[in-house]
Amino acid sequence: MTGTGGRGDGDAQGGTHDGAPDTRWAPGEQILWRYRDPAPGRTGPVHICRPVTVVRDTAELLAVWMAPGTECVKPVLADGTPVHEEPLATRYTAPRTTVRSRWFGAGVLKLARPGEPWSVWLFWEHGWRFKNWYVNLEEPRTRWAAGVDSVDHFLDICVYPDRSWVWRDEDEFAQARRVGLVDPPLARRVQDAGRAAVEAVKEWGPPFRDGWQDWRPDPRWPVPVLPEDWDRTPAHMTS
Repeated sequence: MTGTGGRGDGDAQGGTHDGAPDTRWAPGEQILWRYRDPAPGRTGPVHICRPVTVVRDTAELLAVWMAPGTECVKPVLADGTPVHEEPLATRYTAPRTTVRSRWFGAGVLKLARPGEPWSVWLFWEHGWRFKNWYVNLEEPRTRWAAGVDSVDHFLDICVYPDRSWVWRDEDEFAQARRVGLVDPPLARRVQDAGRAAVEAVKEWGPPFRDGWQDWRPDPRWPVPVLPEDWDRTPAHMTS
């Protein structure tokens, strides 16, 4: 990792220990984009970790690039079965572990505005044919020295170049509610966030109107390396 990556928990471009709010990463720096396991009443362990390269980091927007071939961490069932192959009824109660795997699809550009309960991902086919935007409903991201952490909220929205959109994973959201991973207050927050995101799509507000589909990564950027301590807990999250 470069810049604020690795084990360095100290100052990063004017920030303080473990990523104070005024920390800003420079374009080309490598950070971690992580999701913690949904765990009601406590901070769950990291179960998704994706090394990414910073494209832009301002008070209004964090944009990062996940390159093809990036080694990531993802959850699987305890016997190694992919999560999506488990029947929905037991998908969130069956024992799990994590494994390292590579992202072999085309790259993904992720855009997140501070405090917003979703991030917007851009997907392309190989050859840079733009496919769609993907609104990932999630907890507003917590910044720390080497990246950002969030918790996925199951429900998502696909947005297409013709400005049409569809809900995704409504069945998974419903199942997460049934097994207690999403309690009624959180469910209302997620549904409110989803409606707000849909309004942003209907109004064709940022980032959909901002031309990110024409963006391309700097060819000099190396593929980030997954550090050994990818699952470390920043000091400010232990109190």
